[in-house]
Amino acid sequence: MTTVLLADDEDLIRSGMAVIIDADAGLDVVGQAADGVEAVSEARRLRPDVVLMDVRMPRVDGIEATRQIIRMMDTPPKIIVVTTFDNDDYVYQALRVGADGFLLKRTRPADLVAAVHVVAQGDALLYPAALRRLAAGRRAERPDVNEPGLTDRESEVLRLMATGLSNAEIAAKLYVGNETVKTHVAKILHKLSVRDRTQAVIWAFEAGFVPLS
Repeated sequence: MTTVLLADDEDLIRSGMAVIIDADAGLDVVGQAADGVEAVSEARRLRPDVVLMDVRMPRVDGIEATRQIIRMMDTPPKIIVVTTFDNDDYVYQALRVGADGFLLKRTRPADLVAAVHVVAQGDALLYPAALRRLAAGRRAERPDVNEPGLTDRESEVLRLMATGLSNAEIAAKLYVGNETVKTHVAKILHKLSVRDRTQAVIWAFEAGFVPLS
């Protein structure tokens, strides 16, 4: 069973998401938070597998709440930020501090449930086209792409990650085992000094490793 914490300052949205998520036999809403302060507190108390985090909330916003959860917890939950617009700069900031993906509030119920399952299983919730737009103009913030010392195979895996492919899809494309891809991904994360594949893809876009167009 995958446990879920909902953080949103609008009661109606929280209630709606709770109904959708609890309707799935593999998911269980274990708590709700009305602002970022409560989100951090409830995440530490309940230790959910996944947090659906609204970006704009009172007292502490979703970006800072995400940062605090990741910093304070030894094994932080997967965090999906939820926003109204896919070009919102707040989303990009949240991804950079450690969120595992983002969803729009107009997302269909089936896609919401699928997204929770995706991040719970360890895959990133990536939308390459949106990330390209959000990454535009930020390349100077990353080091030179030659510094990490990726092997040719690791570079190939990173480029495929940036297209939004899962580990299983990458394995099929490269004709290798899923565990082999997981090993490559782990080495990529270590060499780039990033938390997960979302941050690795952001690095790839900002550094010019993957074209923005």
